[in-house]
Amino acid sequence: MRRSMGILIGVTLVVAGALWWWRSPAHAILPSASIAAALSAPAEPGFARAVAAREFVFPRDHGPHGDFRAEWWYYTGNLATSAGRRFGYQLTIFRVALAAEATPRTSAWAASELYFAHFALSDISEQRFHAHALSARVALGIAGATADPFRVWVDRWSADGWSPTRLRADADGVAIDLSVEPGKPIVRQGDRGLSRKSADNASYYYSLTRMPTTGSITVDGTSFAVSGTSWMDREWSTSALAADQVGWDWFSLQLDDGRDLMLYRMRRADGSVDPFSSGTVVGVDGDARALATGDFSIAARGTWTSPRSGATYPSGWSVRVSSAGIDLVVAPAIADQELDVGFRYWEGAVVVSAGGRAVGRGYVELTGYERASP
Repeated sequence: MRRSMGILIGVTLVVAGALWWWRSPAHAILPSASIAAALSAPAEPGFARAVAAREFVFPRDHGPHGDFRAEWWYYTGNLATSAGRRFGYQLTIFRVALAAEATPRTSAWAASELYFAHFALSDISEQRFHAHALSARVALGIAGATADPFRVWVDRWSADGWSPTRLRADADGVAIDLSVEPGKPIVRQGDRGLSRKSADNASYYYSLTRMPTTGSITVDGTSFAVSGTSWMDREWSTSALAADQVGWDWFSLQLDDGRDLMLYRMRRADGSVDPFSSGTVVGVDGDARALATGDFSIAARGTWTSPRSGATYPSGWSVRVSSAGIDLVVAPAIADQELDVGFRYWEGAVVVSAGGRAVGRGYVELTGYERASP
């Protein structure tokens, strides 16, 4: 799907109400809000919409799509040192348009777009989780995106270049400086890149599902050389959740046999799964096969309750895709990987096993569980 459609819609609303406290061009995001309160925000008229499959053109589509309300560049990965210390990371950069038509610039600080970034590090071996966020107006080059050369940035956090892409972010003694290669061919999710979430809701969506990664991770001022694999999701949209949808569960799994698996299920208020949920199995050679709702199952094996928000999330899952011979157990690498960075949601590194044996790693995102919180 990915993941952040509702987050971005909600971020737009929160920012509109929080602009008054901005005192610097780029800073940490301070307000905290529930994604669920903003998931059903209607789309403004005037923005372009994803309504039919289209040809993707590169490098153009790596860059910004100013006629859509929102888009994001989403990197996650599982990395380790040569000595076996394990980490997971997330670096996401969002672009949000505040209006369908740009207003005339009255000063160098004027902007009709905002950029946000979320940076999280899961120190799996030490069972510690770090999460931070930045936001900036598109003014004076403080934030923005370009297609050729590819670059997207919010202040000092950035993704630069295409092959390889350099990812950099730092906050409070925690940092990443990573080089990611495309790896497998680009996967166009859904119908040739058109990913539907409801009858009136779709996005353009492509992924790089297995990106060889090297570089360094810094924790408490100590730098570690790491390597592993990353996943990138790229999506743009002018959409909101349907009236009866409350959130989603999203999975990106990289299996040791060379296959990759993306699944998302849209959750309804009555607890059922929306039939527009779907997924993709990506073969060793990069060949992708789309999955409909009935082609896979996801069953929670337990729960975890946040001591901060009170939200109760599923924690651990049985995942099956019978037609592909996939029968997995997915477990969080750290129970508490809840981000509270202007919006609360759970996103973190997971371990994949089958028959009691580790067979892969990945990332899971969970949104909309705040509705059950006090």
